[in-house]
Amino acid sequence: MKQLAFAIAALSLALATSASAGTPVTLRADPASGPSITLGDLFDGAGPAARITVGNGAPAGLNAVLDAGQVQQIAHMNGLDWTNARGVRRIIVHGGAVATEAAPSAVAAVAGKTVEVLTYARSLAAGEVVQPADLTYAKVPVFQAPQDAPRDAADIIGKAARRPLRSGTVVASLDVTAAQVIKRDDMIAVAFHAEGMTLTLQGKALGGAAMGETLNVMNLTSKKVIQAVAVGPDQAVVGPEAEQIKTAGAPGAFLQYAANR
Repeated sequence: MKQLAFAIAALSLALATSASAGTPVTLRADPASGPSITLGDLFDGAGPAARITVGNGAPAGLNAVLDAGQVQQIAHMNGLDWTNARGVRRIIVHGGAVATEAAPSAVAAVAGKTVEVLTYARSLAAGEVVQPADLTYAKVPVFQAPQDAPRDAADIIGKAARRPLRSGTVVASLDVTAAQVIKRDDMIAVAFHAEGMTLTLQGKALGGAAMGETLNVMNLTSKKVIQAVAVGPDQAVVGPEAEQIKTAGAPGAFLQYAANR
């Protein structure tokens, strides 16, 4: 009797698993969209789910940025199975052909003209890191578009709000700054690399720093204060590597690492 009950339970589990399994789909190599981004824009083999809207598309010639985890959930809810074997974090979706619309500054004198700009989809607190879902495109009168309005969401995502930002407000480049990877009083690892040798010590951050920025760190053993360069969450370097970073400026790879944190 127990064996029969076990067999029934196993069969029920198998049927449930089979029923919940979605249609395998593959992320397109270079997705593009119109005003709205659909599952069909993103995936090959989306079938009937192809018309499901995932987010707002970017204006022609610009890029929209989607959170891969959210896209995966939407796909699953609509019967699609995207395994994301490569561990993609963000999906860049092109807005189509190169834009022919004049820049805001060129059309500002024309009454009644509107322009596509980035706006905040929700309110953000000071210091909060901007995520893909926090931005959306909207049409506004050209006089409302700031001169430093970024045209691409990728220029803002991963950066931190300098001050509280209200939902619906037009995005300006001065709204954000590089996100801090080390905060004051954090316990951090400070590494020294030279000629194949690596030494690491634990220290206390005496200030905050974004990727590639210099900060003061107290050596917990000697209580001496040293200068180090932030290279990751609660990680810093000293010595030749730090000098190279300060000379060259924060490398693009470091900035990308901060954005992907």
